Amino acid sequence: MRHVYLVTYDIADPTRLRRVHKAMKGFGDPLQLSVFRCELSDAQCVRMKVALSEVIHADKDQVLVFRLGPLDGSYTVQVDALGLRYDGSVHEALVV
Repeated sequence: MRHVYLVTYDIADPTRLRRVHKAMKGFGDPLQLSVFRCELSDAQCVRMKVALSEVIHADKDQVLVFRLGPLDGSYTVQVDALGLRYDGSVHEALVV
């Protein structure tokens, strides 16, 4: 079964940023500079994560993989982070 994924990334080095963008073009469609929408099987998702893990520096970069659910439209969210940890907390703005 294929699922819809939203992949975002924050890469600290311009060379690695280009390599991540190039790797992602093989798995999905760019929505913004560092955001891709992908329709992947479980095996394809694993291949994508392996390809990205080979490019990023886990102590400096972050890739977030949001699993939005199956293509049939039912909605669930699962987030996997590669590299820097994703805490999932919502930060409130303080206006002074």
